[in-house]
Amino acid sequence: MQSVTRIPGRDTPLKAWARALALTAPIARNPAVTLPIQISELADAFGDKIALIGEDETLSYRVLAERSNRFTRWALERGLVPGDVVCLVMHNCPDYLAAWLGITRTGAVAALVNTNLVGDSLAHAIRITAPKCIVVGADLADAVAAVIPSLDPAVRCWVQGAAAHGMACIDPALERQPTMTVTASECALPSTRDLALYIYTSGTTGLPKAAKVSHRRLLQWSYWFAGLLDADENDRMYDCLPMYHSVGGVVAIGSMLVRGGSVVLRRKFSARGFWDDIARTECTLIQYIGELCRFLVNLPPNPREREHCIRIACGNGLRPDIWEPFQSRFAIPRILEFYAATEANFSLYNCEGKPGAIGRIPPFLAHRFPIALVAFDLETGEPVRDERGLCRRCGVDEVGEAIGGIATDGSAPESLFEGYTDSAASDRKILRNVFREGDAWFRSGDLMRRDAAGFFYFVDRVGDTFRWKGENVSTGEVTDAVCAWPEVLEAVVYGVDAPGYDGRAGMVAVVADGGLDLAGFRTHLTMRLPEYARPLFVRLLGEIETTGTFKPKKQELVRTGFDPNATTDALFVNDREAAAFVPLDAEAFERIRSGRLRL
Repeated sequence: MQSVTRIPGRDTPLKAWARALALTAPIARNPAVTLPIQISELADAFGDKIALIGEDETLSYRVLAERSNRFTRWALERGLVPGDVVCLVMHNCPDYLAAWLGITRTGAVAALVNTNLVGDSLAHAIRITAPKCIVVGADLADAVAAVIPSLDPAVRCWVQGAAAHGMACIDPALERQPTMTVTASECALPSTRDLALYIYTSGTTGLPKAAKVSHRRLLQWSYWFAGLLDADENDRMYDCLPMYHSVGGVVAIGSMLVRGGSVVLRRKFSARGFWDDIARTECTLIQYIGELCRFLVNLPPNPREREHCIRIACGNGLRPDIWEPFQSRFAIPRILEFYAATEANFSLYNCEGKPGAIGRIPPFLAHRFPIALVAFDLETGEPVRDERGLCRRCGVDEVGEAIGGIATDGSAPESLFEGYTDSAASDRKILRNVFREGDAWFRSGDLMRRDAAGFFYFVDRVGDTFRWKGENVSTGEVTDAVCAWPEVLEAVVYGVDAPGYDGRAGMVAVVADGGLDLAGFRTHLTMRLPEYARPLFVRLLGEIETTGTFKPKKQELVRTGFDPNATTDALFVNDREAAAFVPLDAEAFERIRSGRLRL
């Protein structure tokens, strides 16, 4: 375990950066020391100290290590070898962490599947990682069982909790495994260079992609945030974000465990019970996404919303208009906003707590974290090239696509782009010959601007993805589901601004064959798409206008949004209380604008 001397006195951004750099420096020098290995060392150091507090059980450091050892031996018993894949389809719980720590100790890779996926989306997510096994929570067994016929027959499914649908229960197989630390003679140690996880991201186009995450990146994320947060064994993180994501599943947890702290795991976010839970569990840190903060700000006052021990709220996506109300109303001393993506080779950190900014890179680290904004053509969807074929850096407050430099010679491991399981998709994320011949940069797919002080601000997504309820929604995936309904001849899916909400709400413009059975269409979408990806608005068109290259003209559709005063087309909104698509007239539009009709 790395250690760093605490710097006394008032914390400053410089001290936060210094701690992060000090804690991550040893990673490159110790390639055999991975997070699964460190769990045993942490168990020796902290023993019966609480590591994870779940809704149904609490694990000490020692028991967490023992559980992960059981999963390691279970994986070895299954004959798994380095590079083999196990898909995890489980809700947040302490055993979720024990499972992937134990599995990756063998050199195998754990694929962290989004628990919202159903039908074709779930089957696709599983197939693209070609797993040897699937471990599924009992409450998700129905969803997995429904897609088994479309998977490789050789894939073996195990259920945690109780056998179901002919899938064996994993619990007895785990119980018979020894709990002592797995030795190198039993199983060779994985290296920090080896793959550890597949974490799914929708990227900018198409169905979900499986991003490669090495053991080195797991350590880098954990120790980097431990340094920024100045974490120690007295800290307790409140984590209600999904563990299949890199923030909720690695950053929030790893940053605490490597420093001897504890993590409160919740299956999902509950706005009404949030502050009561925070006070009861005596948490000192919160991991957030912007949508979570907006929900809290919009709730009526809670007697305990200021009776807490929180010293830092850490997360991303905190909207400028929510930042100050969130911080002042709930008496949050510090907010650490950051920008990151699972597959990205760069991140930004707002250690200064500047409202609205997603971060900056201190000048003394610019050489180590090369980030640039390049002029972007919204019509072509590509960076602008000059007469030499090179890109142009954006000026102050000019909007452009954020890119991160890739050290192709391997001199800077932190700048590597590890890519996806799909090599073609990986290639599309690399921009070449950017500022000179032969250079390579990672494309974030995000438009940003940078002010004169060097702070970056998020502007929008590029391509065919929009963000809703903290999730990236792929228009390609939604379009495929919409067009699978027999009455739909053509469809265009896009995101529209919705007053009072973060991100963009999903909308679909449809050309239907003789009308649209809205009730059947809604049921169809419920079966095919996760909740966050289901269109909230439907617009019926006579035809879809296209460009000269036959691409649908989305700009006007996005501009008019769901305003019934801006079109004569029939509009419908997905009314959750009525469980139906209902006509969107002027009255319904006003109810949405005023917040009386919740999306």
